[in-house]
Order: sequence, then C-alpha cells, then structure tokens
Amino acid sequence: MGLLRYESQTRNPLVTGHKTYHQVTEDIVRPIEAKPSKLWKIGFTISLFLLSFGAYSVYRDVVYGIGQWNLNKTVGWGWDITNFVWWVGIGHAGTLISAILLLFRQGWRTGVNRAAEAMTIFAVMCAGQFPIFHMGRVWNAFFVLPYPNTRGPLWVNFNSPLLWDVFAISTYFTVSLLFWYAGLLPDLATVRDRAKEKWRKRMYGVLSFGWTGSTKHWQRHESLSLVLAGLSTPLVLSVHTIVSFDFATSVIPGWHTTIFPPYFVAGAIFSGFAMVQTLLLIVRKVLSLEDYITLEHIEVMNKVIVLTGSIVGIAYITELFISWYGQNPYEAAAFRNRWDITTPLAWSYYLMMSCNVLSPQIFWFRKMRRNITVTFFMSIIVNVGMWFERFVIIVTSIYRDYLPSSWSTYYRPTIWEVGFYMGTFGLFFTCFFLFSKFFPVIAIAEIKHILKKSGESYKEGVSGIETQAPEEFAHEQAHAH
Repeated sequence: MGLLRYESQTRNPLVTGHKTYHQVTEDIVRPIEAKPSKLWKIGFTISLFLLSFGAYSVYRDVVYGIGQWNLNKTVGWGWDITNFVWWVGIGHAGTLISAILLLFRQGWRTGVNRAAEAMTIFAVMCAGQFPIFHMGRVWNAFFVLPYPNTRGPLWVNFNSPLLWDVFAISTYFTVSLLFWYAGLLPDLATVRDRAKEKWRKRMYGVLSFGWTGSTKHWQRHESLSLVLAGLSTPLVLSVHTIVSFDFATSVIPGWHTTIFPPYFVAGAIFSGFAMVQTLLLIVRKVLSLEDYITLEHIEVMNKVIVLTGSIVGIAYITELFISWYGQNPYEAAAFRNRWDITTPLAWSYYLMMSCNVLSPQIFWFRKMRRNITVTFFMSIIVNVGMWFERFVIIVTSIYRDYLPSSWSTYYRPTIWEVGFYMGTFGLFFTCFFLFSKFFPVIAIAEIKHILKKSGESYKEGVSGIETQAPEEFAHEQAHAH
C-alpha cells in the first residue's frame, strides 16, 4: 500500500464516492445499456432537425452557387471562413488534454479526455466542410490533393497556406481518430463482455478488435498511446499555426502580422476548453456522472481558460500597439475600423473584448471557478467571444478597402449562410449524442488506473482493498489492468 501513496494528499480526489472497480464499470456503462432517456431523445431530434436544415442550405449553395451567400466585392471571405477557423479552434482542446497531459502524466485528464477527443473529431469534421463549399464548384475539390494526374504538368500550389491547411487538418484528423479509437478498445471489450443481446455482443466484439486484456495487449496499448501522443503534440501547435498563415502571409492590413501563430494557438486552446466545459457539464448532469467529472476537473479547466484568455488579451493589446508603433496608415485604418465606435462593425470588436478578455477574469476567484452555473454560462460566453474574434479579424479587415468607393456599408449573412452553420451544429451534436449512447463517455480503464491514488476513499486513508476478501481483490485487480 505504501507504494501507492505518491499522490499529494492535499489535493482533492478525482473520483468521489467510495468506489470499487466494479462500481466504476457499472456507473459508466449504465447509460449504454439503458434505454435512451427522454432528454436524450429531445436533444437528438433537435440535432437531426438542424442537420437537415444545414443539408438543404448546402444543397442550395451547390445548385445555385455561393451567390446565395452575402459575399460582395470587398468581403470575399465572410461567415463561412469565420466558422471554419472557429470549428478548427474548438477541436484543439481534445488533443491537448489527451496527448500533452498524457505525456506530462496529469491524472486529472482521465475524467475528461474521452469526451474531449470525440469533440475534436466531430469539430474537425464540421470545419473541413467550409473551405470545400467555399470553392463554389465543389466537384473540383479533388484539385487540392497533390497527386500525379493526366491533365498535363498541373500541380497544386505548394506555396499556398490554403494547401498546407489540407495537409495539417487531414493529418490532425487521422491522428486524433486513431488516438481516440485506440483508447476506446479496452472499454469496448468491457461493454462486449457485459452485453446480453446478441447484436450488441457482436457489434462490440467487432469494434474491440479481439481485445482480451492480456499483458501483451496492455503493453501494446500503452506503447501506441505514447507514440500517438508524441505525434499529436506538434500537431496541436502546427494546425492552428498553419490556419493563421492563411491570414499572416497575405498583404492585407489587419492580417499580415507575425503574432498570429501563437495568438491563434492560445485562442484555440481557450475556445476548445470552453467547449469541453459546456459538453461535460451537460453530460455530467444528464448521465449522472458527478463522481467522475468532479469540481476538481472543472476548476483545473477553468484555470486553463483564465490563463489562455489572458494570453489572448495580451495578443489583442500587442496588435493595437504594433499598429500604432508601425505608423503604417493602412494598418492604422484597418484597426480604426475595429475600435472606432462610429464605424458600422465596432460593436463586434467590443463584444469580442468583453467576452474574451474581461469576462474570464472572474475565474481568478476560487469560488467562481468551482461554481457550476457560472462555469456553464462562462463557457458559452467564451465561445461566442471567440466566434466574434474570427469575425472581427476576417470581416473588419476587408469590408472597407483602400478606395472608399468600394466600401461595403455592412456585412450580413443570408439565411443559407446561417443554415450551413446551424447544420454543422446539427452534425456535431448528432455525432455527440450517438457517441454518448453507444460508447463510454469516460475512459473506464483510465479511471480504474487512478482510483488507487486519487479516489476519495484512498485519499481519506480508508483503504478499499483492506475491506475486501482476497479473491474479490484479485478479481478486481485483473479487471483493472
């Protein structure tokens, strides 16, 4: 027992309630085996409705062209690219929680990593649609793939950051999917072994790839997790860095700034953690998982939010300072279009500053960090603010060009632009609802792994091992690893 007590006793437990290994399995697998709740059915129906509206909006875009959108002669990148950057940012927290915190052996990641990884995959699926349909002629999308072709010496432009996006995001999606699925294998085998219906046993049997829980399987599983974590870590930094190059390598005032790569990465982690909070607070309540997604998890994630929010605030101030210090009249004019309250879109700039810089400062207070209602409200506020950050960068930099004769007075999305965006929400939540119904939302094996050093009963010094019969203890140890 002495070997298990290297965890600081002053830290709060990561698993509350006096849980045994068997109780952990029961609690997490229960939502999969039970019939869908009324709340789940309502949420899934709303998601399918949004997805249908989005599909019809995309149909309109493909049939009639992106003239259906409210783009004009100055605003060539509008609502759709704003949404693309926003969704890519949402997908960042999953890989960060899974990969980087795994390499640093942070125990608190175990309660939240599974849902965060799933969120990453679904968010990247949503993000990838926007550039494809922005092409207008979507049937030519294969032109972005660099393969030898029969059309003569026609190659993609390898100097374009838009092409780098294709490489970065497809790699990111592939590695995230492998990481998520590899982590699921032991838990899918647990669900398979407990299944009573024949179709369920067969389905989870196929999905678990014949996992038996042998020592060899565990060794390979842990080796694969470390390799994928090592591959994912540079991807966390590279993906949003490359997305920022879409802007930073241009010559448009308000875009060509060298601070964009770290600024975009910090903003992506900021918005990604906020979305994880939103989802996990709902999952925690609906699936009754308060013992596994504890106030300790919520507080630690709020600390990350206030840190990255402060970094984003410094980036905003740096942009304003460089605009003033550089004395470039066009750059100064681009920033004046943002902060000058007499300009049409200044309200979006002040909304962004309020949501992203001022509001997260409430998390300096421990009482606020541990308040569920405040956290849920703030997680939504942060993501609204981060959406407006992308809108401000894209639209306010280009809606007033060099010539006043070409200025757009205002930019409003059409119903089909809004529909496309709502449709991606439908896709995201449809996937998430299905994931929460058919897969364990929390990693069972990883929770069991930390139970002996971060569970409540072990923190209190009341050993769950000593109260069990020897054969029961041996059986549970075999189940855990």
